[in-house]
Amino acid sequence: MSKLKKILVRARRQVFSEMVGNNPSIFQGEGYDFIELREYQSGDDIRHIDWNITAKMQKPFIKIFREERELNVVLVSILNGSVHFGSDKFKQEVIADVNALLGFSTVKNGDLLSSYIFTDKLEHHLKPSKKVHQVQTLTNDILEFDALGKKLDFKVIADTLYKRLKRKSLILMVGDFFEIPDFKLLAKKHELVCIVVRDKFEEKPPQMGFASLVDPESGAVLEGDFNRSSVEAYAYKVHQHDHNLFETFRKHQVRFTKVYTDDTPSVNLRRLFEGR
Repeated sequence: MSKLKKILVRARRQVFSEMVGNNPSIFQGEGYDFIELREYQSGDDIRHIDWNITAKMQKPFIKIFREERELNVVLVSILNGSVHFGSDKFKQEVIADVNALLGFSTVKNGDLLSSYIFTDKLEHHLKPSKKVHQVQTLTNDILEFDALGKKLDFKVIADTLYKRLKRKSLILMVGDFFEIPDFKLLAKKHELVCIVVRDKFEEKPPQMGFASLVDPESGAVLEGDFNRSSVEAYAYKVHQHDHNLFETFRKHQVRFTKVYTDDTPSVNLRRLFEGR
C-alpha cells in the first residue's frame, strides 16, 4: 500500500468512525440561526430533531434555522526545507496526515475546503470544493512536494491570504514554525488555528560528539562538537523560541497545538477543537 493510500485510509477511518463519533466535524457548531420549532415532516433532517420537545409532545419536532452558513475551511501547509526532517517519520508526512484528517472532517461536515502550499511564495492552490476527492489531491500535493532548499516568508503568507480570502474563513495552518509570524491582521479578519509539527530530536538532540549536519533549507553544512553543553544551550534556545511563539499566538488570539512526529495527530486535534 502506498504512503498516500495509508494516510487516506487511516484518516478517513478516524474521522468517519473513531475520531468524531456522531459529531459532524471536529470543528462543528457554528453558522446556525435558530428560529422556531415545528412538527417533523417527511424528508426533514433527523439531526435537527429536538428530542426534549419530542418526548414532551409525544410526536417529533425539529428545530428550524434561518440559514446554515457553511464554513469556508482553508488548509495552509508551510513546506520550507526544514520539514524534510524526522527521526520517526518526516515532518512533511505528518503535515500530510494532519491535512487529511482536517480535510475529511471538513468534507464530512459539508463545508467548503480549499488548500494552499507556501514557501517564500505561493506554490500551489486548490479552489474551494466539497468533494471528497479534494482531500486525496491536497494530501498527494503535500507528499509529492520537493521541500528541500525551499525558504520561508511568513509575510508573503499573511499578505497573500489576507488579500485572496474575501469571505471570513477558518484558516488551519500547518508547519514547524521555527520563525515567529505576524498574523495580527490575518487573525482579526479570519479565525486562525496553527498546528506546530515538530520532531523531538530537533528540540532536544542527543549528545553526538563531533558531527556534520546539513541545513535542509539552505544546504549549508554545520560542523561542530555536539557535547552536553552545546546541546543544552541549543535546547534552551528552542524552548525560548517556542515560549515567544506561543505568547505571540495568544496575543493575536490564534489557537494552536503541537504535534510531534511520533504522536497520533487525531488525538491532538480533537483536544484542540474540543477546547474551543
